[in-house]
This record gives sequence, C-alpha cells and structure tokens, in this order.
Amino acid sequence: MSKPAPDRAPRAYPWLAVWALGVTQIVSWGSLYYAFPLLLGPIEQQLGWARSEIVGAFSLSVLVAGVAALPVGISIDRFGGRALMSWGSLAAALLLALLSRTESLAAFYLIWIGLGVCMAATLYEPAFAVIYRNFGEDARKGITALTLIAGFASTVFWPFTEWLVASLGWRSALIVLGAFNLLVCWPLHRFALPPTAPAVRSVPEPPSGADRNAAIPWRAASFWLLGFVFAANMLAFAVLSVHLIPLLVERGMTSARAAGLAAIIGPMQVAGRVVEYLFGRRVSASAAGLTALAVLPAGLLLLIAGGRSWVAVAVGLALYGASNGVMTVVRAIIPAELFGRERYATLNGALSVPVIATRAAGPLAASIAWSAAGGYTGILWALVLVSALAVVAFYLAARR
Repeated sequence: MSKPAPDRAPRAYPWLAVWALGVTQIVSWGSLYYAFPLLLGPIEQQLGWARSEIVGAFSLSVLVAGVAALPVGISIDRFGGRALMSWGSLAAALLLALLSRTESLAAFYLIWIGLGVCMAATLYEPAFAVIYRNFGEDARKGITALTLIAGFASTVFWPFTEWLVASLGWRSALIVLGAFNLLVCWPLHRFALPPTAPAVRSVPEPPSGADRNAAIPWRAASFWLLGFVFAANMLAFAVLSVHLIPLLVERGMTSARAAGLAAIIGPMQVAGRVVEYLFGRRVSASAAGLTALAVLPAGLLLLIAGGRSWVAVAVGLALYGASNGVMTVVRAIIPAELFGRERYATLNGALSVPVIATRAAGPLAASIAWSAAGGYTGILWALVLVSALAVVAFYLAARR
C-alpha cells in the first residue's frame, strides 16, 4: 500500500507565486521606494518645504518598515502571506492617493509612516517568506528567480515615474502609482498566492515568553553575528546608492561619466543572481555568501586606489554590483541554512530589522561624515573596514 502524499500546497502554486511576486515586487519597490527621488524636487518646489524635511519623512518610513519587519514575520508564520500582502497593497494604494492630496507637513509624515508599514508587508522580506513556506528545500531557486525579476524595478519605474511627473504632475503621478498597487498588486497577492502553507501547519504557534528562543535564537552568537553581517553589507549599499555620483565627481569625473559608470551596477547585480541561479545547487549559501562578502572590500579598495582611472573604477563597481546581487539571495537563504526552516518568516523578520534601519540611516550618516571630513575618502576606508569585519563575522557565524 503506497503512502499518502504529504499535505502541502499544490505543485503549481510555488512557481505561480514566484511569477506573481516578481511582478508585484517590481510595482511595490517602484512605487513605494524608487519613485521617491523623482517626487522630491516637485514636492519641494510646490509646497515650499525644506528638502531635509521631505527626505526625513521618507527615512522615517524606512525605519518604520524595519520596526514592522518582526511582527510581519510572525504574522506570516501564523497565517501565511496572502492576506498580509493583499492588505499591504490595498493600504499602499489608499495612502498614495492620500499623499497626492496632502498640504500639511504633519500629514505628509503620518502618511509616510503608514507607507513604511506597507513596505514591510509587501517588499522582499514577506515575499521571501511566502516562497520559503511553499518551496521548502527548493526555496533557493525560487528566491533567486524572484530577485532576477524584481531587479528591474528601478529600471522600469525611474523612467516611468519621471514621465508621469513630467506629463501629469507629481500629484496625479501618485494617483497612478497607487492605482498600480490596487489593480496589479492586490489581485496578484489575493489570487496567485497560497492562502496558507499546509506543510508548515503542524508547526506550533509562534512563541511567547520563555519559548521565544524556539523561533529566534536570541542567545546564539551566530544570530548576532549574522545581524551584524547583514547590517554591514547594507551599509555599503545604502551609502553608495545615494553618494556614488557625487563621490566620483569629487574625484574629477564628469557627471556624465560618473552616471555611465554607476550604470554598471545594475547589470552586474543581475549577473551575480544569474550565476547564483545556475550554480547555486553546487555550493552552500554559506560558501556563496563568504565569496560575495569577500569581493566587496576588494571593489571598494579599487574605488579608493583607482582615482580618475575609469577602468579601475568600473572593475570596482562591477565587483560591488555582483557582490550585492548575490548577497540579496544569501540574506534570504542563510537563516534557514543555519537555523532551520521552522518559523523562517519570524527569524527573517528579526534579521531584517538592522538591515532596514541601516538602509535608512546609512546615507544620512555618510552625509554628516562628509560634511565633517570634507570628502569621501575617509568614508570609503570606513566601508572597507566594516566590510572586512563582515567577512570575518560571517565566517564565524557559518562555522557555529
């Protein structure tokens, strides 16, 4: 007598979820994160607020996303991702519409706080958790495929948002961006994601009190080492994502050449993920992460030593881009490899808190350091040091 098939989501669901989430990640990242720089100037001109006040609201929203990451992870472990991500898209649509009508700085901040919660409910972290709950041991391939698709968010939404703002104005552009969340993201989250993951229903409810260590290894040194690694890696990405062009201009390059060199990063991120997708089964996530982390300080050193040599800078940025592309996947995979797949969403949410906080605070800290030092060289050396420490910390975490 044959054994009954295990109780799990239908076989078609996992890849359907990946393709659906690929589309929703492009829209969610594009409308909630990448659109902001294109809206900054027009909002500043029309409403007369200081640029620091406007940027402060966005930074606060990213910090809120970090704080919300853990409760979002606990919710996904309990109920799955369908309802959470669906409501996140509906709320994003409503809040973007409200943002288009705002005239008050206080209301502007309140809306961005709400959008921070929407980011926590719709961006990479919950998407990774949904895939993990339905792919199980094959999640690495699904997550890599998702990041390959979602990697085009800025490529699509930067020119699209610029066109919307130029054609319709920033207020109407926000209405359109909200409509994408309502008409694209909400139905895909609602109808293409599994309602639950039956394979994990036997796992007890997320713990409280003394049992919390069963979900999050608070006492494990490897957990804290991993949190430092993720935050250190995000620090380099967050700082360079904002400061790279002025850094290259400071070193004597024209704005056009600086922008052209910066364009190398996106394709190299995708290239790193393609390599991970094709060869990921042959190496552990620990080995892939250690390699990617070791490449980063080498790329940063080339930025320091390259000076005005565009060849050296191009190679340095290529290494930086490939490293970041692979680490996006490793951040999603390594928690399960080190701590197991039970309550993955809760654990991943906890480890996302320092990452998202660094993403919000890193550029501001670099601005303050630049003003104090009068240049970017010291900042680059600090990133090299932190990145090198991350390699050591990751090695120690993976060994435990």
